Amino acid sequence: MPGKTQESPYTVSSLTMELKSVIERGYTRIYVEGEISGWRPYPSGHVYFTLKDGGAQIQAVMFKSSFERCKARASLRDGAKVLVYANATIYPQRGNYQLVVLAAKPVGEGDLMQRYLMLKAKLEAEGLFSQERKRPLPFMPRRIAIVTSPAGAVVHDMCRVLMRRFPALEIRIFPAQVQGADAPRSVIAGLEYFNGLKPGDGEFVPDVIIVARGGGSFEDLFCFSDEALVRAVAASRVPVISAVGHETDFTLCDFAADVRAGTPSIAAEIAVPEMSELRRRLDRLLAAVASAVRGKYEWLAQRLDHLHDGLSAALRESLSDAGSTLRLLSEKLALLSPYAVLERGYSLTTDASGRVVKCAADAPVGAKVTTRLASGVLESVVSSSISQDAPPGGADKNAKEGRDG
Repeated sequence: MPGKTQESPYTVSSLTMELKSVIERGYTRIYVEGEISGWRPYPSGHVYFTLKDGGAQIQAVMFKSSFERCKARASLRDGAKVLVYANATIYPQRGNYQLVVLAAKPVGEGDLMQRYLMLKAKLEAEGLFSQERKRPLPFMPRRIAIVTSPAGAVVHDMCRVLMRRFPALEIRIFPAQVQGADAPRSVIAGLEYFNGLKPGDGEFVPDVIIVARGGGSFEDLFCFSDEALVRAVAASRVPVISAVGHETDFTLCDFAADVRAGTPSIAAEIAVPEMSELRRRLDRLLAAVASAVRGKYEWLAQRLDHLHDGLSAALRESLSDAGSTLRLLSEKLALLSPYAVLERGYSLTTDASGRVVKCAADAPVGAKVTTRLASGVLESVVSSSISQDAPPGGADKNAKEGRDG
């Protein structure tokens, strides 16, 4: 019999196939109860997960056809306690012992999930997850702090995305444990370190803190649902992005943080704007402003032209009206002018001071007078004067000498 002697040993394949045969003959159509962990749906429609209890765990797969027939598939998730109907088998290529699940139904929540839900309800009741507590992220941060493990692809992917999107950044990393019993204390230490930095003392003061780690099972990520860590995230003076696991993973830190990101790379995209897009937006804004200024200038220029035309017309009309008024007043003045009577044969005599001589008494003998005629002016010296009430006999006294001016 193979494997009984050194001369006839088992090959790895033969032993695996023999064990596979034994297991599949003895453990077909069996019921197994346990808690789901590491629930991973694939694009193929197959679902892979771990079934565990306090003492052991076993890999399991539910193929597409069985999963689509499962009425309780919406309730299957990490932390759910389930009863599965399955076949035990060995996957020869890896030598893994696993269950091929044919059907499943929930029978309650696992211990870890119960702790998660109880703590979530407690902190939610305190208002720790309230939307009103959450702060908007700064639009254009200059300093990004990352609390994560310095090993692995996560930190490198985040830094690459950050620098590609916004090169003018300063990034600091706090090396923290992100799995295991010491992980909460380690992440809390990173939060306290960055929150303790003060502006004005030359230290790096972050605008945003990202708490990150890659994907993992519900158990692997449970440290990010630690009560002390969740409270530290909520109490952070600096806005916090929680980027733990994948899109379908939710830790209590996600609810306490200001922003939750589905993955660490998405957190990097959320944290900073894209410089090239900012430049494009700026160019569009400048073009819009220039267009608006041009439009306003053209409108004002057109308005000025209209005002010029209106003012010119108004001025012409006003001048015309003024001219008509002036002519009318001139005519009236001409009618009232004392010089108008000169045309009818009358004359106007004034003394040396320009006063009109109205009676003989106004021009005594020897006074110089000026007589204005319709055409020409006579200047005279009064040699004699006759009062209006003097007797007509004194003609020799009433003669007046004159000479042409």
